[in-house]
Amino acid sequence: MDALTEITPTVWQLAFPVGHVYLVALPDDGYAAIDTGVPGSAPAVLGALARLGGRPDQLRQIVLTHSHIDHMGSAADLVAATGARVLAGALDAPYIQGTAPEPAPVLGPAERSLFEGIMADFAAAGLPPLRPVEVDVALHDGDTLDGWPEPVRVLHVPGHTPGGIALHLPESRLLFPGDIIGTTPDGSRAVLGPGNVAREEAIASFRRLAALDEVDTVCVPHGVPLRTGARDVLAAATPEKDWR
Repeated sequence: MDALTEITPTVWQLAFPVGHVYLVALPDDGYAAIDTGVPGSAPAVLGALARLGGRPDQLRQIVLTHSHIDHMGSAADLVAATGARVLAGALDAPYIQGTAPEPAPVLGPAERSLFEGIMADFAAAGLPPLRPVEVDVALHDGDTLDGWPEPVRVLHVPGHTPGGIALHLPESRLLFPGDIIGTTPDGSRAVLGPGNVAREEAIASFRRLAALDEVDTVCVPHGVPLRTGARDVLAAATPEKDWR
């Protein structure tokens, strides 16, 4: 059974080997999912929802931080099972919908080795093919999400992909940064997510997120969430030097 960890009374992390999923309780007895894991992850996501007391038809929203396979991989299956609406950054919507080819990341040697290992693991696991999914709501910088228990700010954070987004919940002091920010396995350092299409843009997006006020917890998709001293960890980060 995949690990389900409470982050706040209304937010839980469903941990995967690659690409964590976060579930959020909504005020109407529904739920939202932030990202969906690799293809084939839908049963685990629905299982986690059931452990929280939710039915498939209570998954109302799927928010995709960006278009990569470990984030949108199970979105189509989850939509088919639940009827959830899909929200994603406007510039990534064509890649998620399969109407435009996804731009390739620019990889340095360390990133190339990492990605080759991940791809080998995916091949060994026999992942189902990636299926595109319709984006119901295209999100832009400064948008807010409807139907959540508190205000949610959408931030356009390009660089990892052209249309990547982060979600900031100031009242809960939560940040969902997408792949702009990752952490080391022990959670002691925040690092720039690898595999960016535009490295300098990604660094600028990292710095924008690191400068946010009202952030105590950073719910990263890779690594462990920053739950104590997040502001200090972000301030100490050196994304310009990561993956060099």
